[in-house]
Order: sequence, then structure tokens, then C-alpha cells
Amino acid sequence: MEVKLRYRGRLITDAEVAAIRALMAEHPEASRKALSRLVCMRLEWVQPNGALRDMVARGLLLALERAGILELPPVRRRRASPAYFRRTPAPVSIDATAIEEPLEAIRPLEFRLVRRTADEPIFNGLIHQHHYLGYVQPVGEHLKYLICARGRPVACLAWSSAPRHLGPRDRFIGWSAEARRRNLHLIAYNTRFLILPWVRVPHLASHILGRMAKVLPKDWERIYAHPIYYLETFVNPERNRGTCYLAANWIRLGRTTGRGKNAPTKEPRVPVKEILGYPLTPRFREILGRIS
Repeated sequence: MEVKLRYRGRLITDAEVAAIRALMAEHPEASRKALSRLVCMRLEWVQPNGALRDMVARGLLLALERAGILELPPVRRRRASPAYFRRTPAPVSIDATAIEEPLEAIRPLEFRLVRRTADEPIFNGLIHQHHYLGYVQPVGEHLKYLICARGRPVACLAWSSAPRHLGPRDRFIGWSAEARRRNLHLIAYNTRFLILPWVRVPHLASHILGRMAKVLPKDWERIYAHPIYYLETFVNPERNRGTCYLAANWIRLGRTTGRGKNAPTKEPRVPVKEILGYPLTPRFREILGRIS
């Protein structure tokens, strides 16, 4: 079977292209948006929670058109620039009185899941104001947590879908390319971890990571209808050594190549990062290595 295109690590065959052409012939009045949803249903591109992967399908349709393989219907309505939907989060004004106490004095901590709640703008604003990487709107599966002590925010954590290719991670797990394609959604990636600058509580960061390893899997399965078995993150060694992760029993796996995502060449383009991982079960290799 001839391969027409490689898209997001998936080989698109001539049979799949023929199925898409048949859909277009069956629904000549369908818009691009409607067509992407039809493609999801025909090719069974569905998330574990039942939602259609229509944005993935829409990207595939555009890639096929750019490759000259098919011609999409005309654009009916121009949407605002993507930058419009990535507007800078508004500044957040909260109590910034210093918190300098032992960890026991501020426990118990409250882990607030804030995505799509009234507290999400607070999370976004704090990350934008105080994290050195700033705020970037996640795509795909993702969760945001605001950690509070006595009702006051002390930390923020963001989690999202895992990067596709990480050599040290892939070698540590020992999975095949096919197993990685099937099971990558069973990994959660810690994209942001911020202890607010006025909070100086010894051992707070590692304590939060330890609690997070128990809280996150339950929330992820409840919201996305599938479990996670492994956590990972990057640390910039020029800024810190990842001490809080290591204190929480995360494992140092190696370094990135510095090429970044979808790099067109093998030349380093972004800072090299340390890769750290945290298995959530002793059976993670067995589970993540399954292909059936």
C-alpha cells in the first residue's frame, strides 16, 4: 500500500486519501470544519474521552492540500489571527506578603484544578508574570493546578501531552516506535512549575511534586478517560539543577539534542535541557511497551 504522506508521526496511505476523497464527493457542500469532523468519524480519530480529533484532522487536510494531493473547498470565513487567541494574560494582583515558615506550618495544601474555572486567569497571569518562560496556551490534553496554603496561592503547575520524540526517555522506557505511537498519550509532561517568588518554604517544591504524583493520575483519568503511567519534564541546567525533582525521586535520564520540535536540520537551535522522568507504577515499561 503506497504511503502518500507522513503527518505527526503517522503514515497516511493511499487508501486513507481515497477515503477522504470519497467523503468530499459524498458531502460536496461541507465546509473545511465539517469535513475535518467527517474525516475523524470515517478514520476513527477519536480521543479516549470520545471527543473527535478534529484539529488533527484539519491539519492533515491542509498538509494534503499543500502537497498537491487533494484540493479542499474554499475558505468560507477567515478567522482572527492565532495571535488573537494567544493574548497576553492580564496582570494579577494578589497578596504578595512574604511566606517564610516551615512546611508543617502551612499544611495542609490545597490543590485546585483550575482549567476552565474562574481561577484560570489567576494561574495564567501568575505564570506570565513570574515564570521565566512566560505563559503559552497549551493544546491537546492539559491540566492546570493552583496550589494554595491558607487560601493564598503559593505555586502553579501545568501538565500537558508529552513530546513525541525524546531519545533518553524512549531508551529508558525501551518501547518500540509502534508502542510509542500507540501509548504516548499515557505520559504527562510538566510544562511549568512555579513557586511564587515571595514564598520561601524549605522542601515545599519537592513536597508538592510528591503530592502531585498522587493527585494528577486521578484527575487525568476522570477528565480524559484514560490513565497515565509516567511523568516527565525538562530542566534548563543553565538555570537550575532540578534539585526539587531529584528530592521527589524523579530520575535524571539525559539531555535533549537542542534541535527543538520538528527541527528542519540536525543543528542545535534551542537550549539543551535535562530530561527527568517519574514512573507512576513499577510496571510502566510493560504497560507502555504494549502494542495490542
